[in-house]
Amino acid sequence: MKYFAYGSNMSIRRLKYRTPGVELLGVFTLKQYDLRFHQHGSDGSGKCDAFFTGSDDDVVWGMVYEINREEKAYLDTIEGVGSAYEILDVQVENEAGEQLDVFMYVASAINPAIKPYSWYKIHVLTGALEGTFPQPYLEKINAVDVLVDDNKSRELQELAIYQPS
Repeated sequence: MKYFAYGSNMSIRRLKYRTPGVELLGVFTLKQYDLRFHQHGSDGSGKCDAFFTGSDDDVVWGMVYEINREEKAYLDTIEGVGSAYEILDVQVENEAGEQLDVFMYVASAINPAIKPYSWYKIHVLTGALEGTFPQPYLEKINAVDVLVDDNKSRELQELAIYQPS
């Protein structure tokens, strides 16, 4: 199954921590969608959403991964399918013009006023840097206002995957 990751799961380390069997297929874009951090997470902070705008000026950059069915079922649980996110089939395209039919998660619990935790934005930025996304897109992510997580142990646990082992 081909999965389009555009938020915290873009980071290969984060996604492999959750689903060890995934394989990266490459960088792709989704047109007429905009990256937003307005999905209301179970921890009270904002998470990413690929929000359909219909505007040809909008594009979401992401990574396409091959994922097996067993690991997808686990990822569905982590992502909160049925409560926080829904699954949507879309078509994405790479710079060479290759198009792929993929699935992605879209937010079903939106709060435009919510902000992500700083550690969550680090996951997203890490994935975007791994994908060598265009500088304006990186700047857009970097400009997102964040919250400082009062739960320092959660922050340390979230970012531990980037520490040398």
